[in-house]
Amino acid sequence: MSSTGDHERAHDEADQAAWQSIVDNYGDRVELDEPSDPAPAPKPAPTPAPTPEPAPVSEPVFERPAAYDEERFVPPPPPPIPRPEPKRAVAWAGLFVAPLLVLVASVLKYDLAPLVDYALIAWFVGGFVYLVATMSKTPRDPWDDGSRV
Repeated sequence: MSSTGDHERAHDEADQAAWQSIVDNYGDRVELDEPSDPAPAPKPAPTPAPTPEPAPVSEPVFERPAAYDEERFVPPPPPPIPRPEPKRAVAWAGLFVAPLLVLVASVLKYDLAPLVDYALIAWFVGGFVYLVATMSKTPRDPWDDGSRV
């Protein structure tokens, strides 16, 4: 048991000496020896020989059948973006417009009236609360993995 204790004590003393050396030399600038014989400069890489340009292609490499263009898939036009109900639109506007107005006013160093400040805060908080309160409790489709074909 004493051999492991001696070993640990010697290891701790070595660590303490290393740390003490670091602390003693903290802030000193390191002086490096300048090399007496600098290495020779590397030789420049040889320039590759120019390659001739390929001849222009005068005809297509392969012909596509005319039926290929006719069978191309053209997706149907997307449905129009649905309009949210007015209450939800006002709530979403409160989430984005109210902080934006406060940000613009503070950047321009425009002092808003306290009533306007309170109204913007109420609009933001009220919009958030309304959106959370009207959020659906169940997923639209429990087996939906999100992909659409």
